[in-house]
Amino acid sequence: MAEAADFQGTPPSPARRWLRRTAAAVAGAPLAAALICGYTVGTAHAAESVSGSDTVDVSLDSLSPSAPVTGDTVTFTGTVTNRSKETITKAHVGLNVGPRLSGRSAIDDATKRTGYTPGVDPVEIGGKYTVVFPKLASGISQDFTLSVPVSKLELGEDGVYQLGVSLSGETAGSPYDQVLGIQRTFLPWQPDSQAKKSQLTYLWPLTSPTHLTAETGSDEQQTPVFANDDLAAELAPGGRLEQMVSLGSSLPVTWVIDPDLLATVDAMTRTYQVKTGDTTVAGKNQAVAKKWMSSLEDAVQGQKVIALPFADPDLASLAHRGKNVPGSLSHLQRATEVAASTVETVLHVKPSTDFAWPVDGAVDPSIIDVATSAGAHNVIARSDSLQETEDLPYTPTAPRPIGSGTTAVVADARLSTAFQGDMAKAGKSTLAVQKFLAQTLALTLQDTEKQRSVVVAPQRMPSASQAQSMAAALHSLDPQRWTQATDLVTAAKAAPDDHATTRVPRSSAYPGSLRSRELPVQAFQDVRATQSSLDGFKVVLTQPDRVVTPFGNAINRELSTSWRGRAQDGTAYRAGVQKYLTTLTGRVQLVQKSDMTLSGRSATIPVTVQNKLVQPVGHLKLRLTSVNPTRLYVGNSKDTLAEQQVNVEGGHSQTVKFTTTANANGPIKVYAQLYTEDGTPYGEAMPFTVNVSEMPANVMLVIGGGVLLLLLAGVRMYSHRKRAAARGAAAGGDIPEQPGDPTPDTGPESGDPAGANEKVDR
Repeated sequence: MAEAADFQGTPPSPARRWLRRTAAAVAGAPLAAALICGYTVGTAHAAESVSGSDTVDVSLDSLSPSAPVTGDTVTFTGTVTNRSKETITKAHVGLNVGPRLSGRSAIDDATKRTGYTPGVDPVEIGGKYTVVFPKLASGISQDFTLSVPVSKLELGEDGVYQLGVSLSGETAGSPYDQVLGIQRTFLPWQPDSQAKKSQLTYLWPLTSPTHLTAETGSDEQQTPVFANDDLAAELAPGGRLEQMVSLGSSLPVTWVIDPDLLATVDAMTRTYQVKTGDTTVAGKNQAVAKKWMSSLEDAVQGQKVIALPFADPDLASLAHRGKNVPGSLSHLQRATEVAASTVETVLHVKPSTDFAWPVDGAVDPSIIDVATSAGAHNVIARSDSLQETEDLPYTPTAPRPIGSGTTAVVADARLSTAFQGDMAKAGKSTLAVQKFLAQTLALTLQDTEKQRSVVVAPQRMPSASQAQSMAAALHSLDPQRWTQATDLVTAAKAAPDDHATTRVPRSSAYPGSLRSRELPVQAFQDVRATQSSLDGFKVVLTQPDRVVTPFGNAINRELSTSWRGRAQDGTAYRAGVQKYLTTLTGRVQLVQKSDMTLSGRSATIPVTVQNKLVQPVGHLKLRLTSVNPTRLYVGNSKDTLAEQQVNVEGGHSQTVKFTTTANANGPIKVYAQLYTEDGTPYGEAMPFTVNVSEMPANVMLVIGGGVLLLLLAGVRMYSHRKRAAARGAAAGGDIPEQPGDPTPDTGPESGDPAGANEKVDR
């Protein structure tokens, strides 16, 4: 981006001051001969010891005030560490003040410089403004504090000056005074307010990785289940999110919030469960969540709040990998719709949902199309993506109309990346703050006749130390001598610069480093499969919101930007959501039947549907189908389907009976299958075998005839013996009993009452 205009000329006074300091140093030598000799040797050694200026590590831990005014005293604190194997003697820390830098590019160039170059780098202020260390042993560190009145810095015109905090001394191998270590930084000098200040918008993002699973308890409250309890550490005092809120509450920033974070913390304020292996335990950090939420609610009152789509979906991944998977873009629409209501419900403020924020502000036509497909009219881009095509001598204002009613709000890349990296060390944080201030002043001074709108969009998830550094820089701008704070909504409405580019870069220009970290196509296919399963499940539920809401939110989380760089975690999360949904759908199932036997032409087959869910299910039909209806058909007619409506209370089973008609013996395969009302199969079909063992009518006639003949033969035999006995009695003779004669079937008559179940002939 051609935005680093040089200041028009460098005032002569700093150069003259540098010459006066050099001349004074030369004039102070006691002997001319010694001076000449010392100068010759010193110059030779200086040329050889350029790398020697890395002998001592100089850390500048603080600089206060960061942006001084007339009458201030600037205090430097830090540490010097001897990294060499030699002891350093006659050591002292001093301050080098360089000439005024000529613009933003000059600041970039000065940042790259290392080491100390005599004749190029300015000499020390010297005098009493040094800190002396008679001896600095190998590997030893010493702290220092150096205070210098601004008047002694001899600063000239408004602008950015480079400072060098250096350690000079001697070693046994080089027994002459030389610079053995230096740390450079920048000092913005603008003691009076500019007439036209830069309008500065700083985004303050509140986002977090996914913590909630799709699982909920079976209780009425649907107790949420967290994947872990890591969020508590971020919300606790000193944690990343706690720092973002406590620091942001006193800053003039625009809050950019992922509504999923609010929903997650809100769930944490009540009863919740945390997964531990294959079980769950009760969460115990409700108090931490309540305190953080209360602090945030207080902080955002009266401030501009931008709501990202729910779970902060990865717009670039959708554009490059997901838009060809059917249904993917619909999730962005739903995530946008739920965003506003979530923020209003939890924080009681009305957010703007009119902004889309691709990763690192990198855009191409497809990203713009996806970003605006859900209704956003503003896309937060960055100047290293939407680069200037004209050689402008200044940084243009942020909003750019890019067509179709869409505005690209272009954040400044230098300022937006100023606090990336490790800011935990005070030295790195101090340098980052000073460079940020220097860049903002240099930007304003590029053209003092133009009042420009500047947007800063930092990293999405600043660490606690990064947030502290960002806050320190913004507080240094509180006097508003060259910047004036504004919000993102106002910045987007600023009058665009007619000379600024409005051409969105081609897809081929999208950074490969960002493209390689996008969600894979498989992620969107997984989402589609889960959504399909959810659509098939919700139609049988009598209380679908208990399932649709948590799973809908989980599907949004599957598309989150936070999975970048965490591909395995993203895959595991998507698999977990699908697995749990499969478990729930499997709780409405057919109870497996064993093979059964029918011993008749007509019979009834019972099939049981079991519902292990808490809520009742309905809108289901159970269909029984014979694979060979000519041998065994189900129902009252061969021409109609054998199906019955199924409605099962939660935690209960229902048995459905089907009538069957058999036309032949033998095993026949039968299938039971549940269907939704639109005819879509629900679950797997259940096969079982029906074995028909019906006897034919002619066999029954033969058996019946045989039994009748046996009965007739018995009657005839009995009658024959009865008549023979009667003839014997009439003749007065006894007829001996013949072997095989039957015993009498009744006992002698008696006057006693009959016994139970006893038949008595009278």
